[in-house]
Amino acid sequence: MGVSAYRLMGIVNVTPDSFSDGGLFLDTDAAVAHGLELVDQGAHMLDIGGESTRPGAEPVGAEEELRRVLPVIERLADALKGQSVPSPGASIDTQISIDTAKASVAARALQAGAVFVNDVSALRGDSQMAGVLAESGACCCLMHMLGEPRTMQRDPRYGDVVDEVKAFLEERLAFAVDQGIAEHRILLDPGIGFGKTAEHNLELLRRLDELMAIGRPIVIGTSRKSFLGRIAANAQGRPEPVAAVARLPGTIATNVIALERGASVFRVHDVAAVAAALAVVVAIAKG
Repeated sequence: MGVSAYRLMGIVNVTPDSFSDGGLFLDTDAAVAHGLELVDQGAHMLDIGGESTRPGAEPVGAEEELRRVLPVIERLADALKGQSVPSPGASIDTQISIDTAKASVAARALQAGAVFVNDVSALRGDSQMAGVLAESGACCCLMHMLGEPRTMQRDPRYGDVVDEVKAFLEERLAFAVDQGIAEHRILLDPGIGFGKTAEHNLELLRRLDELMAIGRPIVIGTSRKSFLGRIAANAQGRPEPVAAVARLPGTIATNVIALERGASVFRVHDVAAVAAALAVVVAIAKG
């Protein structure tokens, strides 16, 4: 098995409308407590987001996004800085990521303590984002998405989804480097569930080795997504997808497969469970 070192990116949605946990962590205290809990569970990164990117989500203005995320980032940065002896399973150098496509939000987040920018638009959403990343020296993730969150699931079509996603990621990688972002600071995400049918998602996972050929670390975000709910429902003979909180088995299965195929960063809600599963994969691979 082609298993290498991996990192877990714990999701902290500071939003009222995210598909799985919208509203649960909109309060700053709740979001900070959740982030620290994910660190205790073994998160190497915390991805803080103030704007939902679920299918059909409405956009949020920069000021509102900043109002949601900045206090959370500042408090988590302070807490992690002082956590010299982490809890069992915690990463001693957990990093903070800002999940945004807005340059102004990314810049303020980086000043507040974030070191990573997770841009679902792959530098297409804001013409100033590349400059912010190049000047700051922050690491980033560039993701494939067909259209935008409001429209991406309206009959997505591809000739060959893997070939098209690969070409897109190669083009965005080249663009980012041309804009002064060091290649070694760039990660790539095929965008599972972002403008893709269930079969598109499965095909990307089956042929992940083709995306690995680009030569950059691959981020996988399947956690609790609807295609897993539909697969589980079909297996049980149920007409409706199982609830988001019941999609952990599918999340684990997809992440195990992705790790075996070379992915190295996993964006998840359920850090402890996924960490335990991936530890088994690594143990098996080591023989």
